[in-house]
Amino acid sequence: MKYFRSVFGALTSGQGGGVRDNTHYSAVNTQEPLGFQDSVYAPTTVPERSLNPAIAVFDRFLQGRLHQKKQRSKWVFLTMVLGLFALTFGSLLIVIDPYSIIFTMKTRFSEGTDTFEMWRKPPIKLVLKVYLFNVTNKEEYMSGKDSKLKFQQVGPYAYREDMSHSNVTFNSNGTMTSIPLHPLTWLPELSNGTEEDLLYLPNIALLSIANVMNDATFFTRVGLNLVIKKTSSEPLVKMTAKEFMFGYKSTLLSLGNTFMPSWIYFDKLGLIDRMYDFDGDTSTIYTGETDLRLSGLFENYNRRPYLPQWDGAPCNAVSRASDGTKFPSLIKPNDTLLFFRKSLCRSMPLVRVGEDWVSGMNGYRYHFRKGALDNGHNETANKCFCRKGNCLPAGLIDVTDCYYGFPIALSYPHFMEADETLIDSVEGIRPNPDIHSTHFIVNPESGLPLQLSVKMQINMALGDLNNIANCKLFSHTVLPMLWTDIYFDELPTSMATRFYIYLRVGPIAQTIFTYLFLIGGMSFILLSLASAFCIPKDIKLKEATVWKEEAFRHQVVEKEMNKQRLKETTNNTKEMEVYYCSLLRTNEDTEEDSVLQRTLDSFEEVEV
Repeated sequence: MKYFRSVFGALTSGQGGGVRDNTHYSAVNTQEPLGFQDSVYAPTTVPERSLNPAIAVFDRFLQGRLHQKKQRSKWVFLTMVLGLFALTFGSLLIVIDPYSIIFTMKTRFSEGTDTFEMWRKPPIKLVLKVYLFNVTNKEEYMSGKDSKLKFQQVGPYAYREDMSHSNVTFNSNGTMTSIPLHPLTWLPELSNGTEEDLLYLPNIALLSIANVMNDATFFTRVGLNLVIKKTSSEPLVKMTAKEFMFGYKSTLLSLGNTFMPSWIYFDKLGLIDRMYDFDGDTSTIYTGETDLRLSGLFENYNRRPYLPQWDGAPCNAVSRASDGTKFPSLIKPNDTLLFFRKSLCRSMPLVRVGEDWVSGMNGYRYHFRKGALDNGHNETANKCFCRKGNCLPAGLIDVTDCYYGFPIALSYPHFMEADETLIDSVEGIRPNPDIHSTHFIVNPESGLPLQLSVKMQINMALGDLNNIANCKLFSHTVLPMLWTDIYFDELPTSMATRFYIYLRVGPIAQTIFTYLFLIGGMSFILLSLASAFCIPKDIKLKEATVWKEEAFRHQVVEKEMNKQRLKETTNNTKEMEVYYCSLLRTNEDTEEDSVLQRTLDSFEEVEV
């Protein structure tokens, strides 16, 4: 019975939580039974919180939440800083406007800037085309057989104009002074004909002297007539195209140069040669230092802010006109521009008629203002173009004072927009606006010309020549002599690319970056605020649900594992106890063993 009580006590102490019997059976059984080592019944040293799986899961959940809170705090701080930085930078772009600063630097003339170098020596291919009017019925007209002169347009004769401004001097009042240069180079590939073409053309020297001397004293006219007959001078002469354009020898001109040097200081006369006579000329240009819009425009020409050939405004205006190299900056759609060329002897007004795109840049298209060559017939303000009170027919401008006293008059090619009587008085004249109109395409922001074609005609407007030998048939006649087209079609690729970046890419890039910084800054700030104060409830509920499910799962798994360990430990304990008891039992304990076996079996059934 004592063995039974010992085993029963051991079993009941493991299950019921009672005090274990520490009785030693013999010297062999001096230690705690092996089955009790590392079993669920052994005293534990693990903290109580670790035995509860739900509490362990909750601890992990709290640690995760703490880590997430720290990460969220870092994220909130980072997004807030980035947002404030982006907003500040975007605002600075609006306030400072770096594109305007760069635009001002590029547009204002100073040593080394792109616009100054472009103005000083334009890299464009500027071409001069000259069309001459060849007389085809000289003999018939001079004999009286034909009542009208017949003209045939020939050419063009093309030249490259290497326009530049030399000896540039910067002045203290926001201007710079230079010497304009316009040398010409023959371009056979663009010409229709050669400079050696023989043509019948007006004798400018004879007709000019005849026009000047018609009002001279009787004895002066008699002397002139003797010279004309002696030299067999005729009003229409055969000469090469080059001689007519760049100068030919004339006895009358030589006499005029000898006896009237103050009037004629050159010994040969050519129309293009006189048009491109810039010897001794100076021009003063605004740099844009005081007013950016004026950069590149004339302040004065030949040290005068007006043209002395005309009596008053607006005919004598030259200040704030352009020579075609650069027009005003920041042009408004309704602005009237002025174009000045020495050969025109005046500033021509330009009006906008449309818009175009050239070399990837937008431009305003300009024409000469309608009625610009009117002499007061329809435009009262143009009466100042009537020289000495003598008004030429509409469409003609008397520029005698700009051409050494020669009776030169300007018109559009083929008398376009001129008085119909001019067209009817000769044959071979066919005005066509599509061919003979002038146009300019100017970028309104920079004033950069993107394309231009300036077309003007030079005529002789003769007065009463009845008192001059060989010239009576030309009295009160307007003779077309030539017309010119000064043009360029497009900017050089390198120049167009550079200005495209300045004028198109620059402002677009600044606008994009400004909006990106402003929108991005606001987005970052709103995201930061949302992360700090606006944690959605469904996220919290989802986290709680996940925690509950995880805790329950751990509890179920832990419970199953404890059952399994308990079962294994119980079986091992029973086997070891039987083994120990078999070592201690005697023959007389057989009956008692049977009782013990039955008792163990009953415990096993209870456990199951």
